[in-house]
Amino acid sequence: MMKRFFLTLAAFATLGALAQSPTLTIYSGRGQSLVEPLVKQFQEETGIRVQVRYGTDAQILAALQEEGARSPADIFWANTAGALGQAAARGLLRPLGETLLKQPAAFAPASKAWVPVTVRLRVLAYNPQKFKPEELPQSLMDLPRFAQERGLAGRIGWTPTYSSFQDMVAGIIALHGEAKAREWLQAMKALSPKAYASNPAMLDAIRAGEVDLGSTNHYYLVRFRRAGYRLGMHHFRDGDAGNLALVTGAGILKTSKNLAAATRFLTFLLSPQAQQYFVGNIGEYPLVKGVVLDPNLLPLEEALAKSPKLDFEKLPLDRALRLLRETGVL
Repeated sequence: MMKRFFLTLAAFATLGALAQSPTLTIYSGRGQSLVEPLVKQFQEETGIRVQVRYGTDAQILAALQEEGARSPADIFWANTAGALGQAAARGLLRPLGETLLKQPAAFAPASKAWVPVTVRLRVLAYNPQKFKPEELPQSLMDLPRFAQERGLAGRIGWTPTYSSFQDMVAGIIALHGEAKAREWLQAMKALSPKAYASNPAMLDAIRAGEVDLGSTNHYYLVRFRRAGYRLGMHHFRDGDAGNLALVTGAGILKTSKNLAAATRFLTFLLSPQAQQYFVGNIGEYPLVKGVVLDPNLLPLEEALAKSPKLDFEKLPLDRALRLLRETGVL
């Protein structure tokens, strides 16, 4: 049996009404601390009882495969489009109607089996006391050379166990091929980067002067800046792997016994109210119009133009994980 990894959300505001409603079961690759308040809000507003089981996208995919037709899950809410693409390719998701699919402004999947909800960009975080923006490299692929020239051995942070970093490596493979990705990882590893278990830990290290820079998701920097910390955010040139867009999304599983409630939850995720939560509380980019952006962020169209144009459902994550193990990064 697979080791149990899920945590259960137990937030029932009106127990009498909730006890009479069916339970909507969500398997979430999104972090509990990020999205639990939104789930509670949906539950309180609709009277639909919700149970959320949290884990990584990879853990959830493995669980769904093991559970098969016995799975209690209604919704797969994923951290990355690649995981949703794998779920669609494995026949785990139901096709969605155009009413849902036409709402997001970008990243509509070819499979039509899930709906994009928000987007994050990879960026380079740096100590603004150490670098001027114009000094920084214009491509992620040039980061090892830049670091070597500036004597930054041991002064770079990275998060190789984090799913978004692994997606970025998959993006490098998709754009440049596996040989170039291997070369980049080996060159980075030769600089003795400091590995962190999370992006906040790495940004804390930059703030404290332990390291000078590191690739991260933009919304972590947004949250640190809102807290008053001085950290630089660098975008590479348009189309670079270092600006990879990371699309979150959700789909309804074929095992769902609560189609009406599941559809209502996806509709809720795309509502202006929920989209504003993602902007204001997490710092992500919304994917529906009419949402007020953080003034410190690039306009949505400009941000999306910075990402490479890839089939986000087909990022070669399996190849990226294998390469990370082969190079000793994982």
